[in-house]
Amino acid sequence: MRRPRAAPTGREALLEEGWQRLGLDGGLLLHGPAGIGKSVVLDALAARAADAGATVLRCSPAPADTALPYLGVIDLFARVPEDVVRALPSGPRTALRTALLRGHGPVGPYGGLAVRLAVLEALRLLAARAPVVLVVDGLQWLDAPSTEVLAFAARRLDGADVRIAATERVAGDGPPARARCCPAGAAQVPVPPLDDDDVTLLLLAAGVTLPPSALRGVLHAAAGNPLYALALGRDALRAGGPPVSDGHLPVPPELRALVLDRVRALPEPDRSVLLLAASAARPTLALLRSAAGTDATAAALDAAERCGAVSCDASGTVRFCHPLLPAALCADASGPARRRAHALLAGTVGDPVDAARHLALAHPQEDEATARGVMAAARTARERGDAATAAELAALAAGRTPADRVEAHDRRLLAAAGFACDAGHREESERIAQSVLDTSASAPGRVAARLVLLRNAGQALRAKGPLITDGLREAAGDRALEAKLYDWAALRGLLCGELAQAAEHALLAAGRAAAVGDTGTEVDALSTLARVRALTGEPAAAEAALDQALARADHGPRSWGIQRMRAILTLDSDRVASAREQVLALLDATGGAADVEQDVASLVALTRVQVRAGECREALRTAEHCARVVAEAGLVSAPALYAAALAATFGGDTQDACRLAREAVAASEADGDQLFLLRALAALGQAELFAGDRRRAARAVEPLRRALEIGAAMGAADPPLLCWHADLAEALVTAGETDAAATVLGQARACVTGPVPGSVLASLERTEGLLAAATGHAKEGAVRLRSSAQRLRRLELPVELVRTLTALGAVERRARHRTAARAALTEALEWAERTGAVPLAARAGDELARVGAVARGAASGVSLTPAETRVAELVRGGATNREVAAELFISVKTVEGTLSRLYRKFGVRSRTELAHVMASTAARPQ
Repeated sequence: MRRPRAAPTGREALLEEGWQRLGLDGGLLLHGPAGIGKSVVLDALAARAADAGATVLRCSPAPADTALPYLGVIDLFARVPEDVVRALPSGPRTALRTALLRGHGPVGPYGGLAVRLAVLEALRLLAARAPVVLVVDGLQWLDAPSTEVLAFAARRLDGADVRIAATERVAGDGPPARARCCPAGAAQVPVPPLDDDDVTLLLLAAGVTLPPSALRGVLHAAAGNPLYALALGRDALRAGGPPVSDGHLPVPPELRALVLDRVRALPEPDRSVLLLAASAARPTLALLRSAAGTDATAAALDAAERCGAVSCDASGTVRFCHPLLPAALCADASGPARRRAHALLAGTVGDPVDAARHLALAHPQEDEATARGVMAAARTARERGDAATAAELAALAAGRTPADRVEAHDRRLLAAAGFACDAGHREESERIAQSVLDTSASAPGRVAARLVLLRNAGQALRAKGPLITDGLREAAGDRALEAKLYDWAALRGLLCGELAQAAEHALLAAGRAAAVGDTGTEVDALSTLARVRALTGEPAAAEAALDQALARADHGPRSWGIQRMRAILTLDSDRVASAREQVLALLDATGGAADVEQDVASLVALTRVQVRAGECREALRTAEHCARVVAEAGLVSAPALYAAALAATFGGDTQDACRLAREAVAASEADGDQLFLLRALAALGQAELFAGDRRRAARAVEPLRRALEIGAAMGAADPPLLCWHADLAEALVTAGETDAAATVLGQARACVTGPVPGSVLASLERTEGLLAAATGHAKEGAVRLRSSAQRLRRLELPVELVRTLTALGAVERRARHRTAARAALTEALEWAERTGAVPLAARAGDELARVGAVARGAASGVSLTPAETRVAELVRGGATNREVAAELFISVKTVEGTLSRLYRKFGVRSRTELAHVMASTAARPQ
């Protein structure tokens, strides 16, 4: 059996659509710009047709072929058997042989018609043997006689099993010009750009592995065009790095020739205007007219628009028709021409940041005045929230710093590295900072480089201890630098779970920073101290540290971490509405000024708040936004993965939640981040637990137990950790391990030595109620569950309320209190659906369906005892005898006896037949 061929990367859906349209419509015309992948899809369609037993006749004309008459027909008929040609009538046969260069003499005035008739008849003869597919890759270059032959045949092939699949290059979104070469009604399908993920896969498959900064440039410039991406990627790979020219990725000559084919035909003055537009950040007609100093600018842009290079809207904004065009224009221009364009723009643009950039690019030589001006513009760009532009400008400033000003050069380079880190361009930031660390003769300069490298580590600080210890050695006696390094040591201790050391280092950092007046570092250290105190179950000490930090903060960027930490403390104390207001206010205040890590931290906090507030749909959207921020920066973030897992656990699919949680666990382990490892493990355990069956609950035990063990080793005792005790105990009860569950609950109660949030008590009461019911004390269990529900109603924690009400309904159902069970489960289902808690809604719905089993049994005319009804419902749900026994707290032997009675009552002989009868009864109107 022939294995199906794999579809080209990113073209699976297009290939399927093309195959179906070719079969249904008799023809398919794929069209799009050069390099978009038309030929690749056509090749795949031709291969599929051949695999299906069709006769495939093919031609692939090139530009030089347009002047060669009948070359397309010659190529198409290269594989047509000679006996088919011999079977044609004499006149058409002779004309066709002549056209195919197999006979003698020219094709006469009527020979053109004879050739067309011969081709038409030959195709019909071939189709009588097997389906025929004509494949023409590049209609735009098909010679004129062959074009007319193909169009003639396409109009007259009705009834013959002949299909035509073709491609045509068009400019931009323009329509194909040679659709007449396909049958009437043939599908005209534009080939769309690939998305960035598929382009990345295509590059990897071609052996092109690029650093993130170079990959970003390739993806932007290629804009989904696979040919462009491969050419740019291979060129960047050969260059060994991500060099840029005037802010653009270099474009190799062969690609420039393709992209600028029509632009190069423009007169030089028009090309000069286009170069100005390509060099400007935001080109407009007014800007270009002013910079060029000529009234011919509009005419030049009109000419460029006619050749498909740019468009100009009513407001005068000039846009290139493809992102690669400005890069290609800059790469195609000479160095003096580029510098002249930037010099003209520097004296014209109104924005000081743009003006400084153009000034630097117009004057690449060393000049301190230029360097100072560009550096000031870099700081302005960062204040506006444009970290990427700030990094570019700071690097330009460093490049224009005179060679004898070494410290200024290194300082500007490190500023560029810091701005790149803010933008999420960590590979670029690390490269710059490492170069300073390797070459600087200044100890403070090397320490500053280490501080940037620590920033780039993100959550992965475990392996960065040497940066801190080496830095402290070089910074000895410099309290300002020591403060910054101890601050990083505190954060590293926090993430590595070394909470005592983290607190010690945070206090050292705060003390040294206060001594030298470094308010920013003091605030950071106090914020870290607050996080440590919160984790160790000391909320009052955490609040005190935050108050101290806020008193010193300037309510600018340094205060953002404090505000976020205060929101988390507010959330952990069950003041969910207030926590939501605080996080939303923080996100509003940061706007676009926060760096990637700050953005991610705030979005993770918002996801946590939304889940607890019962805004599960909103939590999914927030987590998706967080994932986009990380993806755009080319990073892998354990916190972002945790947020996605948490949102899916409460508002999505449990299988997706488990997958995301495992990815978050792996990312946290790779980083050595114990803090988010705890959270990711808890999310994994909850995702398994919420599935609601015994098998998944047993799988929840391991990650939850591991989370508690890590927390205990850290000395953590915050409210989430206490709630995870309750989750572990619930998983153990569901799995039938009641003794182990009791032990876990005892450990949790031992940790509750002072005032704790009501949600912690409600979680413990819920699990204690389930444990009591599981050990034969259903009444006591129901009392505890009702107490838990009352607490949660007062606290306005709807998702936790759903969990408690579902547990209460299950206990009441097993106790045969159907009315009470139905009331609890109905309320649970209503809350779950209102909040978007999809897994919990499914679980409540399943329990509610079980409550109705007794009524259905009675209506069927078969009298069932409550015990028989419960067994029948569980069996219908797919439970094994052992699982039924565990669910109902009876022996397996009792289950077997009950099943035997059910078989007799319903007149069936197997579990499958019993399930079918029960389902039929449930579906029957009552």
